[in-house]
Amino acid sequence: MAKIYGKTPHGLWVGAYLFLVLLFVSCRTLSPLTTPPETRLTKFGTPEEILPQWQPFAASLIPGIDYMEGTIRQPKLRFWALRVDVTEPGLRIVVSEKEGPPGDADGTRDGIIPSTKITSFVRRYDCLAGINANPFRPSSGKEGEDRTIVGITVSEGTLVALPHPKFDGLVFYDDGKAAIVNQAALSEEQLRTIRNAVGGFYAVLRDGAVLERAFTRGNIRYPRSGAGVSADGGILYLLVIDGKQLGSIGATEAEMGIILQKLGAANGLNLDGGGSTALALKFPDGKVRAVNTPIHKFIPGQERGVATCLGIALNHE
Repeated sequence: MAKIYGKTPHGLWVGAYLFLVLLFVSCRTLSPLTTPPETRLTKFGTPEEILPQWQPFAASLIPGIDYMEGTIRQPKLRFWALRVDVTEPGLRIVVSEKEGPPGDADGTRDGIIPSTKITSFVRRYDCLAGINANPFRPSSGKEGEDRTIVGITVSEGTLVALPHPKFDGLVFYDDGKAAIVNQAALSEEQLRTIRNAVGGFYAVLRDGAVLERAFTRGNIRYPRSGAGVSADGGILYLLVIDGKQLGSIGATEAEMGIILQKLGAANGLNLDGGGSTALALKFPDGKVRAVNTPIHKFIPGQERGVATCLGIALNHE
């Protein structure tokens, strides 16, 4: 490599760095360590052509959880998904616990919670799986910093953050069923029936149809995190889609809605995405790893320190 006065030109350093970044992502994406050994990659031409190929996850411990990952040729996307039977008594939903004030009474400022990486959340709460959830501010890769949560958060009946009037959310009621709801429509009486909840941005799928808003306003490509619910509220779908990478350019909101629909969801929600997107699993060897490639600050493999997380854990009660 050419040098000037004993130093490498800045442009060449930048080029070399980008090459190594892309090489890392390509190698990591193909690594067998990124997926449980009982699963296999499934390829599809377009989001509309997805046919779910579910494989049991943690079957030796508990029924009710299935896993799949796939690639899409057009547009170039890679995604990972979980299907969870939330009515299975051996499973429980975990949401980041309250460690700060619930916010102002008018709902303009939500709760405060220490930041965490998704892999750290899964380890801390002994989860089988975990995904990032609410939007928040500010953004960084550090853990233990204060994060202001945007939108509803409920952990085991305790209100951690107030509903945000603009956005939708994922709620789990006392009867064990899940639903995607408009946060502004939640009354105080309804809030008392919610056992766990996380907020997102906007719904992308309702009653089996991708919403028009997802086609007209959510057309920017990002790494995406999403959640879906079956029509009867008994099945939860968790989805992450990588972006800003050679092997996965990022999805629009409509594409995420289509993928959730094809996976089996009747209703779907766009969770916080971008550099926050991560799905972490506990593997048979006991180690916790993100199955996708988080990309905080354009650094492949770098997890963001997020606010709330949603986890799936064994119910030991």
